Amino acid sequence: MSPQQLVSPPATSAGGAGHFSLASSARVLGTVHLGPGALIAQGAVVRSHDGAVRLGAGSAVLENATVVGTPGQPVTVGERAVLGHRSVVLGAEVGPLCEVGNGAILMPGSRLGARCLLGEGTVIPSGMLVPDESVVVGRPGRVLRRATPQDLERLRGMRGGNLTLPGQPLTAFSARDRAEDAPMGQLYTFRDKHPLVHPTATLFSTAEVTGDVVIGPGCIIGPGVKIIGDSHGPVRIGAGVQVLANTVLHLLPDNTLVLEDGVIVGPGCMVHGCHVGAGTVVEPGAILCDGSRVGRGSIVGAGSLVKQHATFPDGVRVEGFPAVQTERLAQPPAPPRWALRPEDLAGLRRVG
Repeated sequence: MSPQQLVSPPATSAGGAGHFSLASSARVLGTVHLGPGALIAQGAVVRSHDGAVRLGAGSAVLENATVVGTPGQPVTVGERAVLGHRSVVLGAEVGPLCEVGNGAILMPGSRLGARCLLGEGTVIPSGMLVPDESVVVGRPGRVLRRATPQDLERLRGMRGGNLTLPGQPLTAFSARDRAEDAPMGQLYTFRDKHPLVHPTATLFSTAEVTGDVVIGPGCIIGPGVKIIGDSHGPVRIGAGVQVLANTVLHLLPDNTLVLEDGVIVGPGCMVHGCHVGAGTVVEPGAILCDGSRVGRGSIVGAGSLVKQHATFPDGVRVEGFPAVQTERLAQPPAPPRWALRPEDLAGLRRVG
């Protein structure tokens, strides 16, 4: 990771004492604890079950990043830490003054020490502990080296000339404090095709669905999700499917995109013109390319790339960049803790 690849919060992240910045297109779902000067930027989604997300003073969640904390897998982001564009943090701990690169993924139970620097697209697996002042790259992440004095000096420059920590208390903020928008997503006609959404499906307010798309009963389409059926082929989403925050579904002309019943697609994924079998879990940040096929009851690992026309059988785990089959599963995967449950919706959905 070169010094130029580090990200830093815009100047608007620093507010006065007791204040934080929340962009109008950002979404806070549940109650989050925020320190003074914290920033949640455009398109970012923070989902905090029972107050399980804590963002320290001067921290920043940049554009289209996703943070999900639950009581069993809480998220703590230390003071003056930055989560880069389209990064995903699930049930992880980020130490103070960390720089998490754009598109990086932190899986549940992982922990970054203080002043760690993560390269773009790095995947920190579940349970990985990263020592203070580490430079980490790769999928999965590996410690490349310890941060040099030059790295820390650049970090100091990006923090206004000092690396001190304010030690400020946090303030609870609830989504219900900002209920200005409609509770359901936007549907758009493309030519003569209009989305069909089952009345028992839930679309969060910033979800957008266009064209030849059918969404089945009991589905959950999360905040910031874009489902685009504006080509010659359809998008078909079965019953009980979840497509979570800031994921994009799209396809090329004369193609089809199918998510069978019970599929769970994690935050920050790109799912393009493929077929995903029933009960499969697609972990955060994965990319599924046109013409690929993943069987039933499988797992696609976080940050993996399923290449065009790749085919995998039922009941396997696939991961890597590009993805390969790494194991055969003894049983279908259970819904991960970062997935939503129907009973969560009343507490997490905005009210119009």
